[in-house]
Amino acid sequence: MMFRDRGIEIKTREQILAMRKAGLVVGRTLELLRGEVKAGITTGDLDAIAEDNIRSSGATPSFKGYHGFTGSICASVNDEIVHGIPGGRVLADGDLISIDCGAIVDGWHGDAAITVPVGQVADELLELGRICEESMWRGFAAARLGGRLTDISAAIEAHVRANSSYGIVEDFVGHGIGSAMHQPPNVPNFGRPGRGPKLVEGMALAVEPMLTLGKQDNHTLEDDWTVVTDDGRSAAHTEHTFTLTPQGPWVLTAIDGGEAKLAELGITFGALAD
Repeated sequence: MMFRDRGIEIKTREQILAMRKAGLVVGRTLELLRGEVKAGITTGDLDAIAEDNIRSSGATPSFKGYHGFTGSICASVNDEIVHGIPGGRVLADGDLISIDCGAIVDGWHGDAAITVPVGQVADELLELGRICEESMWRGFAAARLGGRLTDISAAIEAHVRANSSYGIVEDFVGHGIGSAMHQPPNVPNFGRPGRGPKLVEGMALAVEPMLTLGKQDNHTLEDDWTVVTDDGRSAAHTEHTFTLTPQGPWVLTAIDGGEAKLAELGITFGALAD
């Protein structure tokens, strides 16, 4: 049975397990793509690899055809923050690419993103990607049953502010996920703790910080999709889909369920299976 609270879809255990299947397809596809990123490959090549892997896994790409989007992944390079359309762009040594991927299995969605260096990349870009990913994990670590949504948001912002002067993109945020890719509630990457909906069993959230080397101000290109920084400086984007069980967070799009990263933070992960 599934019900909604304040517009938020609350899943049963069996439905969360179905989401794990989609999450594993996404996680494995992104790891495949991580290994394929190199100078000389095009973003369209990466898209073709992703679509083939998603479909051969018995899943459907979430993104392809979504409001007319033409790719199975979003491929955002350097100053592109999010929603980059894959195509003929050739990756070059020193680039930074963010790859966002979604898959559907039996009507249930998984959604995740990674930021990957291309060849030898400037240290400041590697650090940007590192802090972006770390802030996401800090968000998961702050989530507790009975807590509030913005406990996640505040933990992300606190980690970014304590370790950098990066811009935190405010126009694009995380979201609920389940029988649709984008659902209530929004999950900002900034804010004060203790606000928003209560975190309960059966909620599934996609948490996705987006950071910029410079200011967070941005605009959308004429393709109506690709979002770029106004100052032309690079951006990073990391995302995972997760849920909470009585034991702790379970990261549905992480191949190990998030066990290793959460253990580094002293958090027990709460897998229902695996």
